[in-house]
Amino acid sequence: MKFRTHTRTGWQISEIGYGMWGLGGWTGSDDAETMRALDESVALGCNFFDTAWAYGAGHSERLLGQLLQAHPQTRLYVATKVPPKNQRWIQLDGFRLDDVFPPEHVREYTEKSLVNLGVETIDVQQIHAWSDNWASDERWQRVMEDLKREGKVRSWGISVNRWEPTNVLKALDTGLIDWVQVVYNIFDQNPEDELFPYCQEHGIGIIARVPFDEGSLTGTLTKDSQWPQGDWRNLYFTPDNLAMTLKKVEALKPLVPANMTLPELALRFILQHPAVATTIPGMRKLANVRANCAASNGQPLPTDLVDALHRHRWERDWVVA
Repeated sequence: MKFRTHTRTGWQISEIGYGMWGLGGWTGSDDAETMRALDESVALGCNFFDTAWAYGAGHSERLLGQLLQAHPQTRLYVATKVPPKNQRWIQLDGFRLDDVFPPEHVREYTEKSLVNLGVETIDVQQIHAWSDNWASDERWQRVMEDLKREGKVRSWGISVNRWEPTNVLKALDTGLIDWVQVVYNIFDQNPEDELFPYCQEHGIGIIARVPFDEGSLTGTLTKDSQWPQGDWRNLYFTPDNLAMTLKKVEALKPLVPANMTLPELALRFILQHPAVATTIPGMRKLANVRANCAASNGQPLPTDLVDALHRHRWERDWVVA
């Protein structure tokens, strides 16, 4: 495992982190299997774990708390998130800060997460969705400063809305945000335009989420792929969206080198960008943990391959919840 230095904190962060959304109650998740996968990731050098209160109403956080207890001598970095009060993650521009992240709500859920995780301080506390319309409201700024001063939070981040990578730049201008979590993968390359250069200039760490485009970049989806009722992927991969996605994946496959898998290529494309501090694939099985962690091998992709992958940038206009 290779590590990258987060400029503002000096922390050495594993290039491959652990995304814990799917561990909070997705169909097919199993806590015993989850703990084996988490333990294996630590053994392979993973030290950055991203969860949220919203992932199973604290269930994912409690699983991470168990991992921390099992590895007291290993420095593991904990990132979690405050859920929006109105449970809205998109189309937030019409809401007031009081509807979504009032200061008392940010404090309440930070303290709930501390209990779930079994820690005194959260390394990275994130706002779980955002609108820059609130950027000048000093109340969210004060609560962030207060919770840091009280020793409950070490650093702050914002998890930006899907396909809105610049809807955070005003908040970043306050100097209070140390991390930005954003969708970034072979298809979703928009963060490279404005967000990444800004963050590089100001020492803000990028947490690249959805590295496999909700599964399409694993190469395992087919036109017959289905998910149980209530599974979020039914909203993302509607029949039309799935059909378009499969065409994009097929066009990408000829670029995969003979000694590499599509998932490895997807991860290494992300790690190619120096703005990225870590990427956080979801991993529920031991085989996936081992394969994903192995992608951090320090070997850059050939320049011509990177250029070819950039041509697979996909400007989508889907609306998903």
